Amino acid sequence: MSNTAEFDQFADTYDDDLNQALSVSGENKDYFARTRVQWLHKRLRDIGEKPIAAMDYGCGIGDTTVLLHGQLGLNQTVGLDVSSRSVELARQKHGSPQRNFDTFDHYTPTANVDLVYCNGVFHHIPIAERAACLGFIRDSLRPGGVFAWWENNPWNPGTRYVMSKCVFDREAVTVSPTEAVSLVQGQGFNILRRDFLFFYPRFLKALRFTEPWMTRIPMGAQYLVLCQKPHAVAK
Repeated sequence: MSNTAEFDQFADTYDDDLNQALSVSGENKDYFARTRVQWLHKRLRDIGEKPIAAMDYGCGIGDTTVLLHGQLGLNQTVGLDVSSRSVELARQKHGSPQRNFDTFDHYTPTANVDLVYCNGVFHHIPIAERAACLGFIRDSLRPGGVFAWWENNPWNPGTRYVMSKCVFDREAVTVSPTEAVSLVQGQGFNILRRDFLFFYPRFLKALRFTEPWMTRIPMGAQYLVLCQKPHAVAK
């Protein structure tokens, strides 16, 4: 992944930097984070999954880790990030016996996590390292565990514009929806579904009730690839 120093420099101004870039949508980062977690909760219910232990892969300063923990009713959550400064801030603000934060190099996958959540991380990971990072996620999950991968949709012009205005996204290399599916399948995951979300800016929020019927249209600002680690093969 990108080196620690690169993301340490943005940790203390992360909220302001992201909200400034998102302002064109009329919403802030909290709206998008909350909606992603609510949408994931619905999809997990749809497939009968109720995780009790989860990982927030690329947790940043930990705000979404808290949303996951509360919305999904988790017993234990670990947030991991490449930035030691972000982890420090996450611990100060959100750390508890049930919510732990650490850097990737201090965590060893043990195949005991029910859910791995990831949002907007892989476009920062060098292309040559993406398969290995997905392997890390696979090895962290228990057999039958679920990986929820949210990414910015490069097929959406608004997404590309917002990323161009965000100081820590300008040099990012996006992951297309087809590339994401290919990558997770290459690591042995089974695809459960792929959803597109966030079609309307705030001034068109009256139309947002239609979004649940639009998830197959590949123009949402973000997309979710929901996939599953295969269950252990019976002997």
